[in-house]
Amino acid sequence: MRTSVGIIGAGPSGLLLARLLHTAGIDCVVLENRTRAYVEQRQRAGILEQGTVDALRDCGAGARMDAEGLVHRGIELRFDRQRHRIDFPGLTGGRSVMVYAQTEVVKDLVALQLAEGPPLFFEAEALAVEKPESDHPVVRFTHGGREQTLECDYVVGCDGFHGIARDTIPAGVRRTYERTYPYSWLGILADVPPSCDELIYARGEDGFALHSMRSPSVSRLYLQVPNGTDPADWSDDRIWDELDRRFAVDGDWNLARGPITSKSVTPMRSYVTEPMRYGRVFLAGDAAHIVPPTGAKGLNLAVSDVRVLARAFEHHKRTGSSELLDAYSELCLQRVWQATRFSYDMTTMLHSQPNENAFDGRVHLARLHRLAASRPAAAELAANYTGLPLDWAPTRPATE
Repeated sequence: MRTSVGIIGAGPSGLLLARLLHTAGIDCVVLENRTRAYVEQRQRAGILEQGTVDALRDCGAGARMDAEGLVHRGIELRFDRQRHRIDFPGLTGGRSVMVYAQTEVVKDLVALQLAEGPPLFFEAEALAVEKPESDHPVVRFTHGGREQTLECDYVVGCDGFHGIARDTIPAGVRRTYERTYPYSWLGILADVPPSCDELIYARGEDGFALHSMRSPSVSRLYLQVPNGTDPADWSDDRIWDELDRRFAVDGDWNLARGPITSKSVTPMRSYVTEPMRYGRVFLAGDAAHIVPPTGAKGLNLAVSDVRVLARAFEHHKRTGSSELLDAYSELCLQRVWQATRFSYDMTTMLHSQPNENAFDGRVHLARLHRLAASRPAAAELAANYTGLPLDWAPTRPATE
C-alpha cells in the first residue's frame, strides 16, 4: 500500500489531520488499532478552545457541534467561600470556549471520513515505523489477520502516549521532561442537569473540585483524591457530600444531586518529548505531550499540532518547500511549553498539596485573589484558557 502521509491513530488529532489533508488534496491513510465502537466511546476531554471550534467548522465537522455544543463565555473560581467570574470575551476581545465532548468530535470526524475519504482502517495495529530517515518511511501493521506495509512520504504518529511512533526517535536524540503530581481526580458522570451555567473551579481546605457538564442533562464533576484511590471506596453519597463541601460559598447556591452513572480515577502528570520530528516522522498530540486536565489543554494542543502540520504539508505541496515542515517541532513546542506552564500553574494553584504548610496555602490563595482583583492577571488566564492564536510566538529579545 502506498500513500503520501501515513497517520497512525484515529483519535481527534489523527482524524482531523486526515480531514485537513483531504480538503487540501493530499492523500493519506489512517491506521487505528482499536475498533470503531471503542474509538467512538472513549471518554476524554470536553472543552474546545476557540481555535479548535474554528478548525472543526472550517473542515466541515462543525454542524452537530454548533447544534448541540454549549458555548461558555467564562469560568467561575471559588475560594474562601467566595465566587469570582472570569469573563472570557471581555478579556480576550471576544474569544470563548465550547463544551462538546471529545467522543462527539471523534464521531463527527469518523462519519465524515467514512463518507468522503481518505481511507480509515480500524483494527489495524501499527507494529513499527521503518526507515524514518529515508525518503519513503514504511509502517508495518497487521490488518485482517495478516501483516502488511504502508509506504509513505511522511508518517505522523497520533497514536498517544502508549503508541509506537515516539520510539522511532532514537534514545540519544529524544529528550523527555516529566512531572507526576501527588494526587489524582475522581471523576463522575451524573444524570442530573448542571448546577451551573459555566465551569466552576474550586479550591477548598480539603482539596480541589471541578463542576463541568456534558449536556444540559448530564453533569461531569471531579474531586481531588490521593493517588491510588479506588473509586469503589467512594459511595455516591460520600461523593456528593464531599462535592457539597468543596463548592460551598456564602450566598444562595445549591449543588443538584442525581444518579451517578460512572466513576473513574485519573492520575495527573505533565510530559513533553523533544523533538516532535525525526527524519520524516512527526509526533502530534499525546504521542509528544501530556498535561494535567486542569487547564483543558490536552485535546486542544493536539488540534493545534495538526493544524500547524497540515498547513506545512499544504505549503510543501504548493511550493515544493520543506521550510514549514522543518520548523514544525520548534513551532509546536513553543505552544506546548506555554500550555504546560499554564496547566501546571492552574493545577498547583487550585490543588492542596500533600503536607502543604500554612505558608504554601496562603500563597496559593494570594494567587487566586490576584486573579479576582487584577484585570491583567485575569486577562492572562483568559487568553491561555481560550487558546493562544495559531500564529502566536513569544517575543524574542532583540539582538545587536
